[in-house]
Amino acid sequence: MHNAGHMVLGAAEAFTTDQLADLYDVNVLGTQRVNRAALPTLREQGSGLLVWIGSSSTRGGCPPFLAPYFAAKAAMDALAVSYAAEVLPFGIDTAIVVPGVFTTGTNHFAHAGAPADRDRAEAYDQRHRPVMDDLGKRLAALIPPDADVTEVAEAVVRLVAMAHGTRPLRTHVDPSRDGSEVVSAVADRVRADFFRRIGLDSLLTAGSSL
Repeated sequence: MHNAGHMVLGAAEAFTTDQLADLYDVNVLGTQRVNRAALPTLREQGSGLLVWIGSSSTRGGCPPFLAPYFAAKAAMDALAVSYAAEVLPFGIDTAIVVPGVFTTGTNHFAHAGAPADRDRAEAYDQRHRPVMDDLGKRLAALIPPDADVTEVAEAVVRLVAMAHGTRPLRTHVDPSRDGSEVVSAVADRVRADFFRRIGLDSLLTAGSSL
């Protein structure tokens, strides 16, 4: 299960390229390291499941000041989709769990990284500081009071218990309803239809467009 992730908060320009590289190392390259370690065994045994903890930010509302995190999550999602087709003939399923914003029960915002280029950050702070300071509150206002981040873990448990080939490609757990589920439904259906048009039906499962 790919669950490692780190968030950053600030103006995109003010993050150095090294900072983006570090974030991609955790949020994207880390998944590749795990896959390369685990997949030889899974392929040999002819069964397995890759669970990717994604983010609704890859296709949802995408508020500003979280760009490096969103970009890394989008890259991870693209990697997961390609893996889904490539590992299926080995009996290995793919499940992408897509959480929305949870501002309680996690330390995402509390432990978020900040831009290293303070001069550029200050230029944006002069225009946007109130918005950046209130971003967590603005997002929290969209979330029902009974939203519980453990719903994400429960979704993983349900997916693990399902039979091979029946799992949906994506499972959304998004109390804020930022629109990601709607966009993903279209994108995954288009992908499945395109696979059929080019004769790659064998690389689709019943849940490939769900």
